[in-house]
Amino acid sequence: MALLLRGGTLFDGSPQSRGGARADVLVEDGVVTAIGAGLPLPPGAREVDARGRWVCPGFVDLHTHYDAEVELAPALSESLRHGVTTVVLGSCGLSMAMGRPVDLADMFCRVEGIPRSHVLPLLERVKDWDSPAAYLDHLRGLALGPNVAALLGHSALRVAAMGIDRALSAELRPTDGEHARMRALLEEALDAGYIGLSINTLPWDKMDGVAHRSKPTPSVFATWAEYRRLMTPLRARGRVLQGVPNLVTKVNILLFLLASAGIGRRTLKTTIIALMDPKADRLAPRLAALAARLFNGLLRADLRFQALPNPFDVYTDGLEVPVMEEIGAGTLALHEQDPARRAALLRDPAFRARFRRDWMRRWAGRAWHRDLDEAAIIACPEPGVAGQTFGALARARGVDPIDLFLDLQAQWGEALRWRSVVANDQPEVLEWILTRPDILVGFSDAGAHLRNMAYYNFPLRMLWRVKEAAAAGRPFMTVGEAVHRLTGELADWLGLDAGRVAVGRRADLVLIDPAGLDAGVEALHEAPTPGLPELRRLVRRNDAAVPMVLVGGRVAWEAGAPAADLGARAFGQVLGAA
Repeated sequence: MALLLRGGTLFDGSPQSRGGARADVLVEDGVVTAIGAGLPLPPGAREVDARGRWVCPGFVDLHTHYDAEVELAPALSESLRHGVTTVVLGSCGLSMAMGRPVDLADMFCRVEGIPRSHVLPLLERVKDWDSPAAYLDHLRGLALGPNVAALLGHSALRVAAMGIDRALSAELRPTDGEHARMRALLEEALDAGYIGLSINTLPWDKMDGVAHRSKPTPSVFATWAEYRRLMTPLRARGRVLQGVPNLVTKVNILLFLLASAGIGRRTLKTTIIALMDPKADRLAPRLAALAARLFNGLLRADLRFQALPNPFDVYTDGLEVPVMEEIGAGTLALHEQDPARRAALLRDPAFRARFRRDWMRRWAGRAWHRDLDEAAIIACPEPGVAGQTFGALARARGVDPIDLFLDLQAQWGEALRWRSVVANDQPEVLEWILTRPDILVGFSDAGAHLRNMAYYNFPLRMLWRVKEAAAAGRPFMTVGEAVHRLTGELADWLGLDAGRVAVGRRADLVLIDPAGLDAGVEALHEAPTPGLPELRRLVRRNDAAVPMVLVGGRVAWEAGAPAADLGARAFGQVLGAA
């Protein structure tokens, strides 16, 4: 069906589209066929009044963990309803591209805060592929809502070449044959259209399950010599390296910068997480941005930090949150899955002494500030506890805050729910980050940390921030520049056919009502997880801001509701690297 968007303000995703231009956009047979003023309505076409609204390319989310949800509910509706029409799977060294279901579930679930009890049976039921190319073929057979692109996860690659036991050994290194196997599988993936490789050097990310529980994920055990061997085909083809740096020391951010450098060789596109303004280290964003500018400018590197356009707030049931893995005692507690045994451990004097030492260690790397005067209790079965911070409650009871934290954890377990803002709490610093040339807007982690975070609507939160700053007389970015950062810039850098509104291009479009960009973008809700209705996840929803979303020229979402056949037939497609 043809569709004519009449009279909207078009931001086409290009860097030149700063102020937008009023235009009609005609969509026929899945592509944009005309852009102009006063376009005639073709016979049988539908006309949509877009006056007073913004017509934009569909947003791109470069960092998701939809690898499990795409099997359960391939519509990926929580991103789609907010105008995200292209998502990238395979982040942080994790991928479902190949391997045994039990190994994939063990690598994926604890790191990403998704119950293994759901993911393992799902993979055992649906997994009928065992190569990178076959995995993309499998994805092509799903009723995708948005378009999907993929990175190959190094942990899955390492296990495929070495086996799970060898891949998780700090003493063993890949043989020449195993190196060759990894290289061959990566080449196969790049031939098939994967946009690159993701690696993880952060030892806080731990294995789930029983056999290897609480070991770091396989990618963490690799040396830089192993990583460099795999960078060679990425560099030769202009593909992407996505990395998680080691936040314990932060030193290896320099290694990522050096790996990206293009002096005497081709530049390696490199993106790492994340340029944020953490409460634990206020100098971090300035130093990281300076380092990226120097390397990108002087050494012909192309390293982009991923950056969120919103506060990094984290919600936690008991101890079930990645930041607790920062300290060894936190990992010990999370290693124990039985609630009664975990409670006994939390009450043990020797454990509590170790927890205190780890918690108070000043010079160890940390992402979370660990300020118990800031950590607010949201829900607790004990009367009079909810609504207070751990620190304030400890003072009221005349006890030590760390002791109170452990006492409440031991007594109530996951019935104790609390919140902490880890980073991006200073609006002026966040706006400065969003204008840096060496960032990519993303790092939503969509599909993961279901009870911890709710960043699915990050593009709308960025547009709202831009709109509010302009209204307050302190503009830091135009709407067109923001749209470019959320669409064309990401697609171009990743090498994807997306992120533009242009004649002849696929019609992935989002209609934005600027009147709907209000404080509602920040409102938090709980909703059933698609395919797992008994599991409630955090979301932020503001459907008034998104009257319509088109994927491949078809209306996938309109007026707060999905298309009747969304999830039953494919709207999106698998996008390969250009």
